[in-house]
Amino acid sequence: MHLDQPLSDKEFDELDNFLMSDAVGDEGMTMDALHGYLTAIAIGPEFIPLSEWLPNVWGLEGEEQPKFTSEKQSERIINLIARFCNEVMITFEVAPKEFEPLFCVYELEGKEIIDGEAWSWGFWEGMQLRADQWEQIESSPVGALLRPIFLLGADEISEEDAKLIDAPAKCHKLSIEVEAAIPHIYQYWLPIRTSGVSTIRRDQPKQGRNDICNCGSGKKYKNCCGAGPTVH
Repeated sequence: MHLDQPLSDKEFDELDNFLMSDAVGDEGMTMDALHGYLTAIAIGPEFIPLSEWLPNVWGLEGEEQPKFTSEKQSERIINLIARFCNEVMITFEVAPKEFEPLFCVYELEGKEIIDGEAWSWGFWEGMQLRADQWEQIESSPVGALLRPIFLLGADEISEEDAKLIDAPAKCHKLSIEVEAAIPHIYQYWLPIRTSGVSTIRRDQPKQGRNDICNCGSGKKYKNCCGAGPTVH
């Protein structure tokens, strides 16, 4: 399966079910949180290799791995996550105006409510991977646009700020502001971002043969890019 192919509905549900299972930690990311996380990685100040950001998805301590049933399942799930990431990246490269955050939507008292908290938390977690670089955006004209993401997604906020998210209607309004902010944040980083799909496979740190390959296949390096040419 090529990495540039978007997930089918069936594959989306498969990944969703795995992330919601006991195979990952209680703090593991749901699909909406993962989408926010991958969005921050896709539009942030520099490219971040899968081997660095993937461990945060599981919500486990240290280098602990999910309870995969087999190496085949491990490769399958990681491949789905890599494709989900590429889907986000390609959307911004090809059709950024078509990007939509994967927000949770539900009905309350006959009204449709958008809940962007999990997505914003994922985005905030993605920002922490390069927190020092993200700080420079705070003093820019775009800085104020991070405010709703902070309110909905930061792990710790003040009691005063907590009053701004203490009702579904308030979170709904902030979620709309988050969606409106993403194109501007994308445009801010675009001119200075270390970019290009080709960078994904060239600018990687040295890997151990038993590490997950940085290309995103989900396979071990020794069975993927480190395997060398096939002899017929």
